[in-house]
Amino acid sequence: MSELKVNKITPKTGTTVQLGESGDTITIPAGATLTNSGTATGFGLSFCTTVKSSPFTATANKGFLINTGSTVTVTLPASPSAGDELIIVDQTGQAATNNITLARNGSKLKGGCIDGTIEINRGGLRLVYSGAPQGWITATAGNDATAVTEKFVTASGGAVTTSGNFKIHTFTSDSTFTVTCGGNPGGSNTVSYVVVAGGGGAGGDGGGGGGAGGYREGLGLNDSFTGSPLRSPTGVPVSASPGSYPIVVGGGGAGGSQPATGAVGSNSSFSTIISAGGGIGGGRGAAGNGGSGGGGQRGSPQTGGTGNTPPVSPAQGTNGGNGGPPNGGDGGGGGGGATVAGSVNATCCGGAGGAGATSVINGTPTARAGGGGGGATPAPSTKGAGGAGGGGNGSGCGTSGNATSATANTGGGGGGSSGGPGIPVTAGGSGGSGIVIIRYKFQWQL
Repeated sequence: MSELKVNKITPKTGTTVQLGESGDTITIPAGATLTNSGTATGFGLSFCTTVKSSPFTATANKGFLINTGSTVTVTLPASPSAGDELIIVDQTGQAATNNITLARNGSKLKGGCIDGTIEINRGGLRLVYSGAPQGWITATAGNDATAVTEKFVTASGGAVTTSGNFKIHTFTSDSTFTVTCGGNPGGSNTVSYVVVAGGGGAGGDGGGGGGAGGYREGLGLNDSFTGSPLRSPTGVPVSASPGSYPIVVGGGGAGGSQPATGAVGSNSSFSTIISAGGGIGGGRGAAGNGGSGGGGQRGSPQTGGTGNTPPVSPAQGTNGGNGGPPNGGDGGGGGGGATVAGSVNATCCGGAGGAGATSVINGTPTARAGGGGGGATPAPSTKGAGGAGGGGNGSGCGTSGNATSATANTGGGGGGSSGGPGIPVTAGGSGGSGIVIIRYKFQWQL
């Protein structure tokens, strides 16, 4: 190989010096140092001279200036190689309003399978493709810009608690759930919920127990907790527009004075989820339909009310139990609970209220929406027990005590009153008020 030794190369004419011909390879040996005391062009990454204002697919090892007068989607290169680079810069300083979307185009972005955004005015990012496991990663950033790949729901309203990576909003009265950030699929953009309506009031004179308020539950995106058998696999999507979601918490129905029927519970609601109030317990009148049906009174009519009325899927409740036959020495049927129907009365006994549903949505296993127990008559007799989940106990005869109301904010049905010749006049128990619980992921850290 021939060798040329010189201390300086200058052009014979003009101001340009060319090394080799097109297609040649110029080798700089190991240990050699190139010192740039001037301006070097054509080495490494260069900027596209046209400012981008509409969606485009980026080319590797180029820089792009973005006009953010409107939103712009930058589709990252397909099939990149390790070491490929890109620079994306908000030229006009409006990215906080008009985000720059980084469409990953099949490659991961910061280790995730979700598109990113630049949301900082005058923000700039230098992205380097690191290989398939992590994909495009941020090498340098300007003005604290970042490729945002995950957002979480941010909201206020109700009593707010934290369980691990989740926020829980509990509403025990009418209010508003206010969303200021709707999140995205990389973090959370739907919420989990439990919506329980007010329980039905119970009847008097061997009255049926009140039906539990309708129970509805759903699982939001990226959430996980032990739910009830009634839980839907999908949650409720939320967004900052409109941002305000009215919360309605239904009241429990009043108990009926002997020998009247009770009063129906009131509906609870959040967004598209409406839970129906619990059916009334029978007392010289028909038991009522509702989220769960009320228990039938002793005598005629004695049929329990129908639950899951109006029908939804999964079902929001069950049927009430039938009462005893006329003058048969029996009591009222138990009100239906969220997961178990009210019991039909046994001889000289009120029927037990059906069991409610147990969920850990608020971090603690809690049963809600139990049916009210039926009242018993005459003595000696056994009152019907309220269903697990706040259902009130029915009343027995003699000195066994009055019927009890359901526990507040459980949606339980009230307990039925006893009755019969020589039995003190007592009212059926009132239904318990409902509750609305909303839960969502707000961080990945823990």
